[in-house]
Amino acid sequence: MLKLPAQAQQTVTQYLSGTDKDHTVQWDFYCTKGQNSGKWSKIAVPSNWETQGFGTYNYYRDEVNPDEQGLYKHAFRVPAAGRGKHVFIVFEASMTDTEVKINGQLAGPVHQGGFYRFKYDITDKLKPAGQDNLLEVTVSKRSANASINQAERKADFWQFGGIFRPVYLEVVPAAYLDRLALDARADGALRVDAFPVNAKAGYTLTGQVQELDGRLVGKPFAVKAGVGLEKTTLRTQISGIRAWNPEAPKRYELVLTLANAQGPVHRMRQRFGFRTMELRPQDGIYVNGSRVILKGVCRHSEWPESGRTLSKEISLLDVGLMKEMNMNAVRMSHYPPDTHFLNVCDSLGLFVLDELTGWQAKYDTLVGRKLVRELVERDVNHPSIIFWDNGNEGGFNRALDGDYALYDPQSRPVLHPWERFNGTDTKHYPDFNYVVNSVLYGKEVFFPTEFMHGLYDGGHGAGLEDFWNMMRQHPYFGGGFLWSFHDEAVVRTDQNGRLDAAGDSAPDGILGPHREKEGSFFTIKELWSPVVITKKFLAPGFDGHLAVENRYLYTNLSQCRFSWKLVSFPGPGDPATAPKTDAAGTAPAPALAPGAAGQLVLPLPAGWHRSDALYVTATGPDQREIFTWTMPIAYPTRTRRPAPAPGSPTPPQATEAAGSLQISADGIRYAFDPATGYLLKVTTAKGDVSLGGGPRLAGVPQTLKSFRHAAAGTTQIVEADYEGQGFLHVKWTFAAGQPAHLDYQYSQKGEADFLGLTFTYPEDQVTGMKWLGRGPYRVWKNRLQGQQFGVWHKAYNDARTGETWQYPEFKGYYADLYWVVVENKESPFTVYTDDQNVFLQMLKPARPVGARTENMTSVFPTDGNLSFLNAIAPIGTKFQPPALLGPRSQKDMMLNYTPVSGSLWFDFR
Repeated sequence: MLKLPAQAQQTVTQYLSGTDKDHTVQWDFYCTKGQNSGKWSKIAVPSNWETQGFGTYNYYRDEVNPDEQGLYKHAFRVPAAGRGKHVFIVFEASMTDTEVKINGQLAGPVHQGGFYRFKYDITDKLKPAGQDNLLEVTVSKRSANASINQAERKADFWQFGGIFRPVYLEVVPAAYLDRLALDARADGALRVDAFPVNAKAGYTLTGQVQELDGRLVGKPFAVKAGVGLEKTTLRTQISGIRAWNPEAPKRYELVLTLANAQGPVHRMRQRFGFRTMELRPQDGIYVNGSRVILKGVCRHSEWPESGRTLSKEISLLDVGLMKEMNMNAVRMSHYPPDTHFLNVCDSLGLFVLDELTGWQAKYDTLVGRKLVRELVERDVNHPSIIFWDNGNEGGFNRALDGDYALYDPQSRPVLHPWERFNGTDTKHYPDFNYVVNSVLYGKEVFFPTEFMHGLYDGGHGAGLEDFWNMMRQHPYFGGGFLWSFHDEAVVRTDQNGRLDAAGDSAPDGILGPHREKEGSFFTIKELWSPVVITKKFLAPGFDGHLAVENRYLYTNLSQCRFSWKLVSFPGPGDPATAPKTDAAGTAPAPALAPGAAGQLVLPLPAGWHRSDALYVTATGPDQREIFTWTMPIAYPTRTRRPAPAPGSPTPPQATEAAGSLQISADGIRYAFDPATGYLLKVTTAKGDVSLGGGPRLAGVPQTLKSFRHAAAGTTQIVEADYEGQGFLHVKWTFAAGQPAHLDYQYSQKGEADFLGLTFTYPEDQVTGMKWLGRGPYRVWKNRLQGQQFGVWHKAYNDARTGETWQYPEFKGYYADLYWVVVENKESPFTVYTDDQNVFLQMLKPARPVGARTENMTSVFPTDGNLSFLNAIAPIGTKFQPPALLGPRSQKDMMLNYTPVSGSLWFDFR
């Protein structure tokens, strides 16, 4: 294996701080206001000082102690570097205005802007090797530049202070390479803009591309270093390269050597990827000649205990979760992230929109030009970055639009997120009608850079199917970015460690603050799966052929793996919840190009129909599970139910006493109210079970028309008819050795939030539930995807999405119910259904305490809390009620006014 010689001098890096939130160094610290202020103590660096117990927390703007400052001191030594070396001190980021002194001397001008890398040459300010140097840093939260305060510190996110990214020294020789800017095209064309410093006549620049393991790729290419010029450009053409894309993120390394007649002087290494990005007007976004659809999310750089001080481990976690949701893109909101996050996007494969700060307000041109340069020079060589965002939501300084190309030889397109600009329409939070009209009339490449605002449990997955299907019809569709990745809650050191998401300002993630998965996570995973299988149920005539579509951008489906298994489920009385595998195998992956549809052929055994369900799993070339589809085979009527007790059964008896009708069967007594026809309670050997208040037609005012009971052979029949807004007929049948059987039929006209039957059961008695159906998360009418069919169990909780971060939530709607065991303090009971597509309502979720709008509060029956429904309510987003979110978010209605018939079994034995 050929490798390059290693004798050329590399840049020497010496950290003065730690490297991330988990590896810090203690510096002396003094905070001027807020917590623990007015005294010198110690602080971990890097960090935000609020998370270390200093200063003042502010969300949105610095309203309390805006002029708060942090004073840092740190002693350090520089090793003997040799004559003629240059020493730089580098700050990866510091909030906000940062004054740096070395041994009492200013290192340079005060740096302004809180999210950007900056450095100073401190060579002439250092003491000789072996002696202590004093670093003094004063960080002011409020900038002396008014536009910075408007762009950064009056914005919809937490406003922290402090040196929150690493600080280190860089030692380079007298003549050195300051930086590189690459344009590596998908056809193997490579341009390198090199910026040598102090290069003299006779100096040369030599480049060599290599694999990450050191194997050489192509031949070396060289040019004389420009004397007196800021930039020297090298070019080469390399054959046989593999282009970078998010599905196959191939990277290479460029080694660039500055040399003179005596040999190498300085060497830089830069990882990169060959890829070509184009924004084609009235066409779309193209990468490597293929049109791409961005399936993305907006991400804040934040962790509850450490604020904006993160780690590569968190970057790996976050990108891994995005890939698990089948995303291929991420937008930085609203500032450049840690470099390790971009490195992970490069290595694991995500398209990136990198953003200059400016939330609804812009930097002035003087400071903006400096910050654009710092942003682009730091990030220019990441193949993952395909757009620059020049601010956000009106925070656009249009004088800066042309500055990005000054430092970017790729000339990536510049966006104004939320605006129609530069051939794009990135409208924020369009409602469904806007999307429809954009499909009809839009002339720009359409990709909203924020949509489906997912406050609490609304948005994100809720409504996404309708939006995505309609957006895909746009002739120039480019994708979209959900808001947002995780809830931006922080641990308040000034409030006994309380997690604070600033009311309803920041609990807007698909994940909780520690990346807890919410229900929408799995909906997005299914809806954005690059392998599309839509079959939900296997009817008796199924022949093993599943329709499948390839929505990858670059990957042929033959590169994926498909496996299947037939399973049988345990019954309500079994202690287990895991299914039994009846048979399993693999299926040959069809050779389908991106965008093609075809058939996945499953070699199922002859007796496949005797199993309860089929599971099909697709695995991508990166060995990640794409999705597992679960398809019931058995109808609910085939569900295993307890056998009748042995012996001679005693026929049920009916008695009327104390204003109630009581039916006794198998030692269980059912009490009915003749005035309403409702079940009042059930009494077992263990005592009363407080199920009652129904069955009634959920949400529909009705009056009792007739109530009657009679013996029919060895059974007792109880019937009731209701009239009002529609009708309801119920018929109870009690037979020895059998659960109580409820047949019902109803009809209602007009629109409704839900349709079906409801009962009441005291919430304070519920301890949990076990069920066969979709789970383990709850659903909404406009968020049904992502949940798996199986047997599930969970204990009662009072979780409020985005406020308590306990998942899965207990209360809410559940889909495809076959049976449920209601666990309680009285006596557990089981309810079975004979019908498909029945929803269970288990209690009513509490409204989040901080909610200021009703959009994300779905509708539940007010006349019952344990319901068996044929239709349920949707949920909205922060900015739109359900009515504006498309077809699946509308109210329900009867189909052709045909009465609905159903059958339930109640087992209290």
